[in-house]
Amino acid sequence: MTVSQIGLLFGLATLLVMFSGMPIAFALGGVATLFMYFFMPAASLDTITQNVYEEMASITLLSIPLFILKGAAIGRSNAGRDLYLAMHAWMQRIPGGLGIANVVTCALFAAMAGSSPATCSAIGSAGIPEMRRRGYSPGFAAGIIAAGGTLGILLPPSITMILYAVAAEVSLGRLFLAGLGPGLLLVILFSAYAVWQYRREYANAKAAYEADGTTHAFLQAHNYSLSEKFEMLPRVLPFVVLLIGVMGALYGGYATPSETAGLGGILALVLIACVYGVWRGRDLAPILKATIRESTMLMFIIGMSLLFSYVMSYLHISQSAAQSIVEMQLSRWPLLAAILLLVVVLGFFLPPVSIILMTAPILLPPLKAAGFDLIWFGILMTIVMEMGLIHPPVGLNIFVIKNIAPDIPLSDVIWGVLPFVLLMMVAVLLICIFPGIAMWLPAVAMG
Repeated sequence: MTVSQIGLLFGLATLLVMFSGMPIAFALGGVATLFMYFFMPAASLDTITQNVYEEMASITLLSIPLFILKGAAIGRSNAGRDLYLAMHAWMQRIPGGLGIANVVTCALFAAMAGSSPATCSAIGSAGIPEMRRRGYSPGFAAGIIAAGGTLGILLPPSITMILYAVAAEVSLGRLFLAGLGPGLLLVILFSAYAVWQYRREYANAKAAYEADGTTHAFLQAHNYSLSEKFEMLPRVLPFVVLLIGVMGALYGGYATPSETAGLGGILALVLIACVYGVWRGRDLAPILKATIRESTMLMFIIGMSLLFSYVMSYLHISQSAAQSIVEMQLSRWPLLAAILLLVVVLGFFLPPVSIILMTAPILLPPLKAAGFDLIWFGILMTIVMEMGLIHPPVGLNIFVIKNIAPDIPLSDVIWGVLPFVLLMMVAVLLICIFPGIAMWLPAVAMG
């Protein structure tokens, strides 16, 4: 069989196994093993364990379980709730301040946890009921939390970015710094939409009250006193210190990413012990179990994805696919548009981890040959994958929100997130027009 025929068969087999409902790790590992059996030397089957180990023997990947531990420690304490309530109290007088508080809190929590589902769950459990109690529509309340949660894969210490840095062989520190500008851009866009939506819903509520006397929670807002606001700060400040300390250690050159992950995990455990009294064995058990469960699942997916990529490379599938893209002789921007469109389509079915590890061998060489900066592209790809977290049919964050607020119809959640998908598209366009949004900070900080 020709390489093209093998590649087509490889792709069809992967899609077939994926759509069968088999877990992603088993699907990728099974397809890779099957093609090793039929199209590679028989001795290659004896080296599966060795290949997986060698592919995963990366000091950068070691940081993933440690960042997960840090996120679990924060997410399974009351840190998210306290952080959210403090932001809400300080922003209540701003039109749409509650929506903005949700966005900013999601961003801060994401920067501490590094996980999109953890951010959605921690902030949504407090934020959605509070927004609905204060008159916001259920769809908007669900949508802004789901969209804010996507910042967990864009703001450092993003686990998705760690994997991209490994796949693209780029500096993780530069990649983390490059995510800060676009992350701030998305926070601004989401907050602006929150203000616009609030004014729209408030105007409707006021018109209904003037027409027939219908009362609305918008018109009965509780105002926090200055003393109440300051009372909420002590529980938030330790986690701000944690965020600043971890980032300072990483970008100040005092620690490598893996050492920073370990430092963050230890500091998170110390903080929840001091602030929330979570230090006994029965209190720590759920945190450690969640860390082991999520780390095992993620590392197994990574290992099988790397084996999958190894087989693609050995059979020259990835090289041939990259060469085919180059031979299409697309100019730079149509090439980028086609690749981002492919990532959007893959986002319909696959999580970001799988998209990166499966497509990097194919997509990155043509992009590099076309003169694109792979760190800059990594930011674009991450934002596009964020869209996949909030649009069907997979839309992981949609189902996290549905679990938090089961009484909100799924259709309302989907309609609530669609405006944020459009805002992410606007962000991608702006970063293409003004690449300095992503690349200015790494250039200034690291040369």
